[in-house]
Amino acid sequence: MSKGSFVTWMIILFLVVRCSYRHTDDGYKINSDGTIVTSVPHRAKGQTDVLGLAVPAMDTVRVGFVGLGMRGSDAVVRYTYVPGVKITAICDVEPDRVKASQKDLAELGFPAAAEYAGDLEAYKKLCEDPNVDLVYICTDWEHHVPVALYAMEHGKHAAIEVPSAYSLKDCWALVNMAEKTRLHCMILENCCYDFFELSTLQMAREGLFGEVVHAEGAYCHNLDPYWDEYWNSWRLTFNKEHRGDAYPTHGFGPVCQVLNIHRGDRLKTLVAMDTRAFNGPKHVAARGGDNPGDFENGDVSTTVIRTEKGKTVLIEHDVMNPRPYSRMYQVVGTEGYAGKYPVQQLCFRKEALAGEAVDYAHLKGETVLTDEKLDEFMEQHRSPILTPELEALAKEVGGHGGMDFIMDYRLIYCLRNGLPLDMDVYDLAEWCCVSELSAISMKHGGRPVEVPDFTRGAWDRIDGFSYAFAEE
Repeated sequence: MSKGSFVTWMIILFLVVRCSYRHTDDGYKINSDGTIVTSVPHRAKGQTDVLGLAVPAMDTVRVGFVGLGMRGSDAVVRYTYVPGVKITAICDVEPDRVKASQKDLAELGFPAAAEYAGDLEAYKKLCEDPNVDLVYICTDWEHHVPVALYAMEHGKHAAIEVPSAYSLKDCWALVNMAEKTRLHCMILENCCYDFFELSTLQMAREGLFGEVVHAEGAYCHNLDPYWDEYWNSWRLTFNKEHRGDAYPTHGFGPVCQVLNIHRGDRLKTLVAMDTRAFNGPKHVAARGGDNPGDFENGDVSTTVIRTEKGKTVLIEHDVMNPRPYSRMYQVVGTEGYAGKYPVQQLCFRKEALAGEAVDYAHLKGETVLTDEKLDEFMEQHRSPILTPELEALAKEVGGHGGMDFIMDYRLIYCLRNGLPLDMDVYDLAEWCCVSELSAISMKHGGRPVEVPDFTRGAWDRIDGFSYAFAEE
Protein backbone atom coordinates (compact mmCIF):
# COMPACT_ATOMS: atom_id res chain seq x y z
CA MET A 1 0.00 0.00 0.00
CA SER A 2 1.35 3.41 -0.94
CA LYS A 3 1.87 6.10 1.64
CA GLY A 4 -0.97 8.13 0.11
CA SER A 5 -3.40 5.19 0.23
CA PHE A 6 -2.47 4.49 3.84
CA VAL A 7 -3.18 8.09 4.85
CA THR A 8 -6.50 8.00 2.98
CA TRP A 9 -7.59 4.81 4.75
CA MET A 10 -6.57 6.25 8.13
CA ILE A 11 -8.68 9.35 7.47
CA ILE A 12 -11.66 7.19 6.49
CA LEU A 13 -11.24 5.04 9.62
CA PHE A 14 -11.08 8.16 11.79
CA LEU A 15 -14.24 9.55 10.22
CA VAL A 16 -16.10 6.25 10.66
CA VAL A 17 -15.16 6.06 14.34
CA ARG A 18 -15.82 9.76 14.83
CA CYS A 19 -19.27 9.51 13.26
CA SER A 20 -20.27 6.44 15.28
CA TYR A 21 -20.90 8.67 18.26
CA ARG A 22 -21.68 12.28 19.08
CA HIS A 23 -21.39 14.30 22.26
CA THR A 24 -23.98 15.57 24.72
CA ASP A 25 -23.95 19.19 25.80
CA ASP A 26 -22.22 18.12 29.02
CA GLY A 27 -19.40 16.29 27.25
CA TYR A 28 -20.50 12.65 27.36
CA LYS A 29 -20.49 10.50 24.24
CA ILE A 30 -23.69 9.19 22.67
CA ASN A 31 -23.29 5.96 20.71
CA SER A 32 -25.10 5.33 17.45
CA ASP A 33 -27.71 3.30 19.37
CA GLY A 34 -28.45 6.32 21.58
CA THR A 35 -26.65 5.07 24.71
CA ILE A 36 -24.68 7.65 26.68
CA VAL A 37 -21.14 6.48 27.48
CA THR A 38 -18.91 7.83 30.23
CA SER A 39 -15.15 7.47 30.10
CA VAL A 40 -13.17 4.60 31.64
CA PRO A 41 -9.71 5.92 32.55
CA HIS A 42 -6.69 3.80 31.77
CA ARG A 43 -5.17 1.99 34.72
CA ALA A 44 -1.88 3.52 35.77
CA LYS A 45 1.18 1.72 34.46
CA GLY A 46 2.30 -1.05 36.78
CA GLN A 47 -0.99 -1.28 38.67
CA THR A 48 -3.28 -4.30 38.67
CA ASP A 49 -6.78 -4.92 39.98
CA VAL A 50 -7.47 -5.73 43.63
CA LEU A 51 -10.05 -8.47 43.10
CA GLY A 52 -9.73 -10.91 45.97
CA LEU A 53 -7.25 -8.62 47.73
CA ALA A 54 -5.88 -10.04 50.99
CA VAL A 55 -3.35 -8.32 53.23
CA PRO A 56 -1.19 -9.83 56.01
CA ALA A 57 -3.25 -10.91 59.00
CA MET A 58 -3.35 -8.56 61.99
CA ASP A 59 -3.60 -9.95 65.50
CA THR A 60 -5.17 -6.68 66.63
CA VAL A 61 -6.81 -4.07 64.40
CA ARG A 62 -6.28 -0.50 65.61
CA VAL A 63 -9.27 1.59 64.53
CA GLY A 64 -9.67 5.35 64.20
CA PHE A 65 -13.14 6.86 63.77
CA VAL A 66 -13.75 10.03 61.77
CA GLY A 67 -17.18 11.60 62.25
CA LEU A 68 -18.95 11.06 65.56
CA GLY A 69 -22.51 12.09 64.76
CA MET A 70 -25.45 9.70 64.62
CA ARG A 71 -23.60 6.86 62.90
CA GLY A 72 -20.07 7.37 64.15
CA SER A 73 -20.80 7.57 67.87
CA ASP A 74 -22.85 4.36 67.70
CA ALA A 75 -20.05 2.64 65.79
CA VAL A 76 -17.53 3.50 68.51
CA VAL A 77 -19.71 1.77 71.09
CA ARG A 78 -20.29 -1.28 68.86
CA TYR A 79 -16.59 -1.73 68.29
CA THR A 80 -15.98 -2.21 71.99
CA TYR A 81 -17.74 -5.57 71.55
CA VAL A 82 -15.78 -6.72 68.48
CA PRO A 83 -12.95 -9.15 69.30
CA GLY A 84 -9.44 -8.10 68.36
CA VAL A 85 -10.04 -4.35 68.20
CA LYS A 86 -8.32 -1.39 69.82
CA ILE A 87 -10.01 1.98 69.44
CA THR A 88 -6.95 4.18 69.22
CA ALA A 89 -8.24 7.48 67.78
CA ILE A 90 -11.45 9.46 67.42
CA CYS A 91 -12.12 12.60 65.38
CA ASP A 92 -14.88 15.11 64.73
CA VAL A 93 -15.20 18.74 63.73
CA GLU A 94 -17.15 19.33 66.95
CA PRO A 95 -14.97 18.81 70.07
CA ASP A 96 -18.00 18.03 72.25
CA ARG A 97 -18.73 14.95 70.15
CA VAL A 98 -15.19 13.70 70.69
CA LYS A 99 -15.63 14.18 74.44
CA ALA A 100 -18.95 12.32 74.34
CA SER A 101 -17.38 9.29 72.63
CA GLN A 102 -14.45 9.46 75.04
CA LYS A 103 -16.97 9.26 77.87
CA ASP A 104 -18.62 6.23 76.25
CA LEU A 105 -15.27 4.46 76.10
CA ALA A 106 -14.55 5.22 79.76
CA GLU A 107 -17.96 3.99 80.90
CA LEU A 108 -17.42 0.74 79.00
CA GLY A 109 -14.04 0.23 80.63
CA PHE A 110 -11.83 1.08 77.66
CA PRO A 111 -8.77 3.36 77.61
CA ALA A 112 -9.00 6.86 76.19
CA ALA A 113 -8.34 7.23 72.48
CA ALA A 114 -6.23 9.93 70.86
CA GLU A 115 -8.40 12.98 70.14
CA TYR A 116 -8.50 15.00 66.92
CA ALA A 117 -11.03 17.82 66.63
CA GLY A 118 -11.73 21.45 65.96
CA ASP A 119 -11.59 21.91 62.19
CA LEU A 120 -12.48 20.25 58.89
CA GLU A 121 -8.95 18.90 58.39
CA ALA A 122 -8.51 17.33 61.81
CA TYR A 123 -8.96 13.94 60.14
CA LYS A 124 -5.54 14.31 58.51
CA LYS A 125 -3.76 13.98 61.83
CA LEU A 126 -5.77 10.86 62.62
CA CYS A 127 -4.84 9.37 59.23
CA GLU A 128 -1.20 10.16 59.92
CA ASP A 129 -1.33 8.53 63.37
CA PRO A 130 0.99 5.47 63.35
CA ASN A 131 -1.30 3.75 65.87
CA VAL A 132 -4.17 3.46 63.37
CA ASP A 133 -4.59 0.57 60.90
CA LEU A 134 -8.19 1.17 59.77
CA VAL A 135 -9.97 4.52 59.32
CA TYR A 136 -13.73 4.14 59.84
CA ILE A 137 -15.44 7.09 58.11
CA CYS A 138 -18.86 8.36 59.24
CA THR A 139 -18.73 12.00 58.15
CA ASP A 140 -21.20 13.89 56.00
CA TRP A 141 -21.20 12.60 52.41
CA GLU A 142 -19.04 15.43 51.05
CA HIS A 143 -16.06 14.33 53.14
CA HIS A 144 -16.24 10.56 52.61
CA VAL A 145 -13.88 10.48 49.66
CA PRO A 146 -11.28 13.06 50.81
CA VAL A 147 -10.87 11.25 54.14
CA ALA A 148 -10.65 7.81 52.50
CA LEU A 149 -8.09 8.93 49.92
CA TYR A 150 -5.94 10.58 52.58
CA ALA A 151 -6.19 7.49 54.77
CA MET A 152 -5.00 5.16 52.00
CA GLU A 153 -2.26 7.60 50.99
CA HIS A 154 -0.97 7.23 54.55
CA GLY A 155 -1.09 3.46 54.65
CA LYS A 156 -4.47 2.91 56.29
CA HIS A 157 -7.36 0.75 55.19
CA ALA A 158 -10.59 2.70 54.72
CA ALA A 159 -14.16 1.74 55.59
CA ILE A 160 -16.70 4.31 54.40
CA GLU A 161 -20.33 4.87 55.36
CA VAL A 162 -22.92 5.01 52.60
CA PRO A 163 -23.06 6.41 50.07
CA SER A 164 -19.27 6.17 50.01
CA ALA A 165 -19.10 8.32 46.85
CA TYR A 166 -21.66 10.17 44.78
CA SER A 167 -19.79 11.01 41.57
CA LEU A 168 -18.05 8.96 38.91
CA LYS A 169 -14.90 10.99 39.48
CA ASP A 170 -14.84 10.01 43.14
CA CYS A 171 -15.67 6.36 42.41
CA TRP A 172 -12.70 6.16 40.05
CA ALA A 173 -10.46 8.01 42.52
CA LEU A 174 -11.17 5.40 45.20
CA VAL A 175 -10.67 2.49 42.78
CA ASN A 176 -7.39 3.92 41.54
CA MET A 177 -6.09 4.63 45.04
CA ALA A 178 -7.01 1.15 46.30
CA GLU A 179 -5.21 -0.39 43.31
CA LYS A 180 -2.19 1.87 43.78
CA THR A 181 -1.79 1.26 47.52
CA ARG A 182 -3.09 -2.36 47.59
CA LEU A 183 -5.21 -1.42 50.60
CA HIS A 184 -8.80 -2.25 51.41
CA CYS A 185 -11.49 0.33 50.69
CA MET A 186 -14.82 -1.06 51.89
CA ILE A 187 -18.32 0.32 51.67
CA LEU A 188 -20.12 0.04 55.02
CA GLU A 189 -23.35 -1.31 53.56
CA ASN A 190 -25.05 -2.75 56.63
CA CYS A 191 -28.15 -3.97 54.76
CA CYS A 192 -26.09 -6.76 53.21
CA TYR A 193 -25.96 -8.21 56.72
CA ASP A 194 -29.63 -8.07 57.66
CA PHE A 195 -30.95 -11.50 58.56
CA PHE A 196 -33.46 -11.94 55.73
CA GLU A 197 -30.95 -10.79 53.11
CA LEU A 198 -28.28 -13.13 54.50
CA SER A 199 -30.58 -16.16 54.30
CA THR A 200 -31.88 -15.18 50.87
CA LEU A 201 -28.33 -14.87 49.55
CA GLN A 202 -27.57 -18.33 50.89
CA MET A 203 -30.65 -19.76 49.18
CA ALA A 204 -29.57 -18.14 45.92
CA ARG A 205 -26.12 -19.66 46.26
CA GLU A 206 -27.73 -23.06 46.85
CA GLY A 207 -29.78 -22.65 43.67
CA LEU A 208 -33.22 -22.64 45.32
CA PHE A 209 -34.40 -19.71 43.17
CA GLY A 210 -33.11 -21.31 39.98
CA GLU A 211 -31.62 -18.62 37.78
CA VAL A 212 -32.16 -15.19 39.35
CA VAL A 213 -33.49 -13.01 36.53
CA HIS A 214 -34.71 -9.83 38.27
CA ALA A 215 -34.25 -8.05 41.57
CA GLU A 216 -35.58 -4.92 43.24
CA GLY A 217 -34.32 -2.64 45.98
CA ALA A 218 -35.19 0.77 47.38
CA TYR A 219 -34.70 3.36 50.06
CA CYS A 220 -38.12 4.69 50.96
CA HIS A 221 -37.84 6.46 54.29
CA ASN A 222 -39.72 9.60 55.29
CA LEU A 223 -37.00 11.84 56.75
CA ASP A 224 -39.34 14.53 58.06
CA PRO A 225 -38.35 13.84 61.70
CA TYR A 226 -34.61 13.77 60.93
CA TRP A 227 -33.69 16.64 58.62
CA ASP A 228 -32.57 18.89 61.48
CA GLU A 229 -30.41 16.21 63.08
CA TYR A 230 -27.82 16.40 60.32
CA TRP A 231 -24.85 18.70 60.99
CA ASN A 232 -25.42 22.03 59.21
CA SER A 233 -28.46 20.45 57.53
CA TRP A 234 -26.08 18.78 55.07
CA ARG A 235 -28.41 16.02 53.92
CA LEU A 236 -31.23 18.35 52.88
CA THR A 237 -28.66 20.60 51.18
CA PHE A 238 -27.30 17.62 49.26
CA ASN A 239 -30.75 16.77 47.89
CA LYS A 240 -31.28 20.43 47.01
CA GLU A 241 -28.08 20.53 44.96
CA HIS A 242 -27.97 17.05 43.40
CA ARG A 243 -30.37 15.26 41.11
CA GLY A 244 -30.57 11.48 40.88
CA ASP A 245 -30.80 8.57 43.32
CA ALA A 246 -28.90 10.11 46.22
CA TYR A 247 -28.91 7.00 48.40
CA PRO A 248 -28.99 3.82 46.31
CA THR A 249 -26.86 1.32 48.17
CA HIS A 250 -29.21 0.01 50.90
CA GLY A 251 -31.51 -1.49 48.31
CA PHE A 252 -28.94 -2.09 45.59
CA GLY A 253 -26.04 -3.70 47.47
CA PRO A 254 -27.79 -6.87 48.67
CA VAL A 255 -29.28 -7.66 45.25
CA CYS A 256 -25.95 -7.07 43.51
CA GLN A 257 -24.49 -9.79 45.70
CA VAL A 258 -27.31 -12.16 44.72
CA LEU A 259 -26.63 -11.34 41.04
CA ASN A 260 -22.86 -11.91 41.38
CA ILE A 261 -22.00 -8.46 40.04
CA HIS A 262 -18.32 -8.41 38.95
CA ARG A 263 -18.19 -12.03 39.99
CA GLY A 264 -19.54 -13.47 36.75
CA ASP A 265 -21.91 -10.71 35.60
CA ARG A 266 -21.71 -6.93 35.37
CA LEU A 267 -23.97 -3.91 35.28
CA LYS A 268 -24.34 -2.80 31.67
CA THR A 269 -26.94 -0.07 31.04
CA LEU A 270 -29.18 2.12 33.16
CA VAL A 271 -32.24 4.28 32.59
CA ALA A 272 -33.79 6.60 35.16
CA MET A 273 -36.69 8.98 35.69
CA ASP A 274 -37.80 11.20 38.55
CA THR A 275 -40.82 13.15 39.68
CA ARG A 276 -40.77 16.90 40.13
CA ALA A 277 -39.54 18.20 43.50
CA PHE A 278 -42.77 18.65 45.43
CA ASN A 279 -41.74 18.41 49.10
CA GLY A 280 -38.06 19.33 49.00
CA PRO A 281 -38.63 23.07 48.44
CA LYS A 282 -41.11 23.10 51.34
CA HIS A 283 -38.46 21.69 53.71
CA VAL A 284 -35.93 24.32 52.60
CA ALA A 285 -38.46 27.15 52.97
CA ALA A 286 -39.50 25.96 56.43
CA ARG A 287 -35.86 26.26 57.53
CA GLY A 288 -35.28 29.69 56.03
CA GLY A 289 -33.04 28.40 53.26
CA ASP A 290 -32.10 30.37 50.15
CA ASN A 291 -33.92 29.82 46.84
CA PRO A 292 -36.13 26.94 47.98
CA GLY A 293 -37.64 26.66 44.51
CA ASP A 294 -34.23 25.83 43.08
CA PHE A 295 -34.35 22.21 44.27
CA GLU A 296 -32.67 19.61 42.07
CA ASN A 297 -33.80 16.23 43.40
CA GLY A 298 -37.27 14.95 42.64
CA ASP A 299 -39.38 13.41 45.38
CA VAL A 300 -39.22 9.94 43.84
CA SER A 301 -36.56 8.55 41.54
CA THR A 302 -36.79 5.24 39.69
CA THR A 303 -33.84 3.50 38.05
CA VAL A 304 -33.74 0.31 35.98
CA ILE A 305 -30.47 -1.47 35.23
CA ARG A 306 -29.75 -4.31 32.81
CA THR A 307 -26.78 -6.64 33.29
CA GLU A 308 -24.43 -8.15 30.76
CA LYS A 309 -26.27 -11.48 31.07
CA GLY A 310 -29.70 -9.98 30.46
CA LYS A 311 -30.98 -9.63 34.04
CA THR A 312 -32.65 -6.51 35.41
CA VAL A 313 -32.70 -4.51 38.65
CA LEU A 314 -35.25 -1.88 39.71
CA ILE A 315 -34.18 0.71 42.31
CA GLU A 316 -36.28 3.43 43.93
CA HIS A 317 -35.48 6.38 46.18
CA ASP A 318 -37.95 8.46 48.21
CA VAL A 319 -37.14 10.34 51.42
CA MET A 320 -39.77 13.06 50.98
CA ASN A 321 -43.17 11.42 51.24
CA PRO A 322 -45.16 9.86 54.12
CA ARG A 323 -44.96 6.24 53.02
CA PRO A 324 -43.96 3.22 55.13
CA TYR A 325 -40.26 2.46 55.42
CA SER A 326 -39.19 0.00 52.72
CA ARG A 327 -36.02 -1.27 51.06
CA MET A 328 -38.33 -3.16 48.70
CA TYR A 329 -35.88 -6.10 48.39
CA GLN A 330 -37.19 -8.68 45.95
CA VAL A 331 -35.36 -11.53 44.29
CA VAL A 332 -37.11 -13.13 41.31
CA GLY A 333 -35.81 -16.44 39.98
CA THR A 334 -36.94 -19.04 37.48
CA GLU A 335 -37.85 -21.40 40.36
CA GLY A 336 -38.52 -19.11 43.32
CA TYR A 337 -39.01 -15.67 44.80
CA ALA A 338 -38.07 -13.78 47.96
CA GLY A 339 -39.64 -10.51 49.11
CA LYS A 340 -39.23 -8.55 52.32
CA TYR A 341 -41.67 -5.61 52.31
CA PRO A 342 -44.36 -5.12 53.48
CA VAL A 343 -44.14 -8.72 54.78
CA GLN A 344 -41.46 -11.34 54.38
CA GLN A 345 -42.33 -14.02 51.86
CA LEU A 346 -40.68 -16.91 50.08
CA CYS A 347 -42.38 -18.51 47.11
CA PHE A 348 -41.18 -21.59 45.23
CA ARG A 349 -42.29 -23.97 42.56
CA LYS A 350 -43.21 -27.23 44.22
CA GLU A 351 -40.53 -29.09 42.29
CA ALA A 352 -37.82 -26.64 43.40
CA LEU A 353 -38.16 -27.81 46.99
CA ALA A 354 -37.68 -31.52 46.42
CA GLY A 355 -36.23 -32.96 49.60
CA GLU A 356 -37.14 -29.94 51.73
CA ALA A 357 -39.24 -30.37 54.87
CA VAL A 358 -42.33 -28.62 53.47
CA ASP A 359 -45.95 -29.81 53.66
CA TYR A 360 -47.26 -30.05 50.07
CA ALA A 361 -50.76 -31.36 50.88
CA HIS A 362 -52.59 -28.14 49.97
CA LEU A 363 -50.31 -26.93 47.20
CA LYS A 364 -51.11 -26.50 43.54
CA GLY A 365 -47.72 -26.20 41.92
CA GLU A 366 -46.18 -23.61 44.23
CA THR A 367 -45.82 -22.72 47.87
CA VAL A 368 -45.69 -19.40 49.69
CA LEU A 369 -43.89 -19.50 53.02
CA THR A 370 -44.68 -16.86 55.65
CA ASP A 371 -44.48 -16.46 59.42
CA GLU A 372 -43.39 -19.60 61.31
CA LYS A 373 -42.85 -21.70 58.20
CA LEU A 374 -40.67 -18.98 56.72
CA ASP A 375 -38.62 -18.66 59.93
CA GLU A 376 -38.14 -22.40 60.00
CA PHE A 377 -37.04 -22.47 56.37
CA MET A 378 -34.63 -19.57 56.85
CA GLU A 379 -33.08 -21.38 59.79
CA GLN A 380 -32.52 -24.41 57.56
CA HIS A 381 -30.68 -22.15 55.11
CA ARG A 382 -28.72 -20.05 57.57
CA SER A 383 -25.88 -17.96 56.17
CA PRO A 384 -22.47 -19.53 56.85
CA ILE A 385 -21.24 -16.31 58.47
CA LEU A 386 -24.15 -16.13 60.91
CA THR A 387 -23.40 -18.58 63.68
CA PRO A 388 -26.01 -18.77 66.47
CA GLU A 389 -23.47 -17.21 68.84
CA LEU A 390 -22.79 -14.26 66.51
CA GLU A 391 -26.50 -13.73 65.92
CA ALA A 392 -27.18 -13.64 69.65
CA LEU A 393 -24.35 -11.17 70.27
CA ALA A 394 -25.44 -8.99 67.33
CA LYS A 395 -28.98 -8.74 68.66
CA GLU A 396 -27.63 -7.89 72.11
CA VAL A 397 -25.25 -5.17 70.88
CA GLY A 398 -27.76 -3.85 68.36
CA GLY A 399 -27.36 -1.46 65.47
CA HIS A 400 -30.43 -1.70 63.23
CA GLY A 401 -31.40 -4.95 64.89
CA GLY A 402 -27.88 -6.36 64.79
CA MET A 403 -26.90 -6.03 61.15
CA ASP A 404 -24.48 -3.18 61.89
CA PHE A 405 -22.61 -5.36 64.35
CA ILE A 406 -22.41 -8.30 61.94
CA MET A 407 -20.94 -5.95 59.32
CA ASP A 408 -18.34 -4.67 61.80
CA TYR A 409 -17.54 -8.17 63.02
CA ARG A 410 -16.96 -9.49 59.49
CA LEU A 411 -14.70 -6.57 58.57
CA ILE A 412 -12.45 -7.16 61.56
CA TYR A 413 -12.61 -10.95 61.19
CA CYS A 414 -11.31 -10.72 57.63
CA LEU A 415 -8.54 -8.26 58.56
CA ARG A 416 -7.43 -10.40 61.51
CA ASN A 417 -7.29 -13.51 59.33
CA GLY A 418 -5.74 -11.98 56.23
CA LEU A 419 -8.82 -12.68 54.10
CA PRO A 420 -10.52 -10.80 51.26
CA LEU A 421 -13.35 -8.58 52.51
CA ASP A 422 -16.99 -9.37 51.76
CA MET A 423 -17.31 -6.06 49.87
CA ASP A 424 -14.44 -4.58 47.89
CA VAL A 425 -13.76 -1.24 46.25
CA TYR A 426 -15.47 -2.37 43.03
CA ASP A 427 -18.69 -3.08 44.95
CA LEU A 428 -18.38 0.43 46.35
CA ALA A 429 -17.99 2.00 42.93
CA GLU A 430 -20.71 -0.07 41.25
CA TRP A 431 -23.30 0.55 43.95
CA CYS A 432 -22.51 4.26 44.32
CA CYS A 433 -22.14 5.22 40.66
CA VAL A 434 -25.91 4.94 40.29
CA SER A 435 -26.20 8.41 41.83
CA GLU A 436 -24.52 10.27 38.98
CA LEU A 437 -25.53 7.84 36.23
CA SER A 438 -29.21 8.17 37.14
CA ALA A 439 -28.86 11.96 37.10
CA ILE A 440 -27.31 11.81 33.61
CA SER A 441 -30.17 9.65 32.34
CA MET A 442 -32.78 11.95 33.91
CA LYS A 443 -31.16 15.03 32.42
CA HIS A 444 -31.37 13.45 28.96
CA GLY A 445 -34.99 12.37 29.13
CA GLY A 446 -34.46 8.84 30.39
CA ARG A 447 -31.86 7.96 27.77
CA PRO A 448 -29.88 4.76 28.55
CA VAL A 449 -26.45 5.25 30.12
CA GLU A 450 -23.68 2.67 30.02
CA VAL A 451 -22.40 1.61 33.44
CA PRO A 452 -18.59 1.67 33.42
CA ASP A 453 -16.70 -1.52 34.23
CA PHE A 454 -14.70 -0.48 37.27
CA THR A 455 -12.71 -3.74 37.13
CA ARG A 456 -11.54 -2.75 33.63
CA GLY A 457 -12.19 -6.14 32.08
CA ALA A 458 -11.94 -8.52 35.06
CA TRP A 459 -15.66 -8.68 35.92
CA ASP A 460 -15.96 -12.40 35.07
CA ARG A 461 -12.68 -13.65 36.53
CA ILE A 462 -14.28 -14.65 39.85
CA ASP A 463 -17.03 -17.25 39.64
CA GLY A 464 -19.81 -16.18 42.00
CA PHE A 465 -20.06 -14.33 45.30
CA SER A 466 -18.71 -16.14 48.36
CA TYR A 467 -17.55 -15.40 51.89
CA ALA A 468 -13.96 -16.03 52.95
CA PHE A 469 -13.22 -18.02 56.10
CA ALA A 470 -10.07 -18.78 58.07
CA GLU A 471 -8.84 -22.34 58.08
CA GLU A 472 -9.79 -24.24 61.22
